[in-house]
Amino acid sequence: MLLHHEVTGDGPAVLLLHSTAADSRQWDPQRGLLAAERTVVAPDLRGYGRSPLPPEPYSDAEDVLRVLDHLGIETTAVVGSSGGGQVALELACAAPERVSALVLLCPAAPGVDPTADLRAFAEREEALLEAGDVDAATELNVRTWLGPDAGEEARELLRTMQRHAFTVQLAASDQAEGRSLDVDLARATAPTTVVCGAHDLDFFRAVGRRLVAGLPTAEYVELPWAGHLPNLERPDETTALIRRAIAGAG
Repeated sequence: MLLHHEVTGDGPAVLLLHSTAADSRQWDPQRGLLAAERTVVAPDLRGYGRSPLPPEPYSDAEDVLRVLDHLGIETTAVVGSSGGGQVALELACAAPERVSALVLLCPAAPGVDPTADLRAFAEREEALLEAGDVDAATELNVRTWLGPDAGEEARELLRTMQRHAFTVQLAASDQAEGRSLDVDLARATAPTTVVCGAHDLDFFRAVGRRLVAGLPTAEYVELPWAGHLPNLERPDETTALIRRAIAGAG
């Protein structure tokens, strides 16, 4: 089954991959401006938004490639946020010829040991979900992932997306496991911008430093005002950053 996806605009393609605390609505602040100059593709990954979890094993990166094939898109710039950043990396390593530019916003990635703050968050989230307190787990995510510049509209949007993801995933008792593709950074040859937030968890800045050290062509940008989801915290600044990073990518 093909991922649910929205396509807007016209021109060279840009693929937007959401955080695993969100769904494709995360990109609502960016879609309009980007669609004025590009074809914008925003899918919901499995278990998020309008893409249900399948009964069989799946790969997010392979799912995304199928969407690109379905749309006839040979090459695209790719923007990935958090867990969507890892999917973007997997895509760029598995099919480097398909990726013209890569923008990773506070990305996750394999091979980096969890930091104390990430372990504390994960333990608290797990305890709340095991106790059946989905609302408290949702609020924990909103507090953790949005920095101080996020307004109430952004917080309510993340609250809505995260609660929906919890509802879908907790109801799928027989859900299949997602599998990750190998990440060999040497294969990700597209020009890459790695963005981290000064107010984010230590883990994601450690990931950012590792990626910049290992990727063939990468620039590191740390935003002093940002938490984990800068595109929701300061939408206009993040949109301008994305546009600069993918300028010229066809």
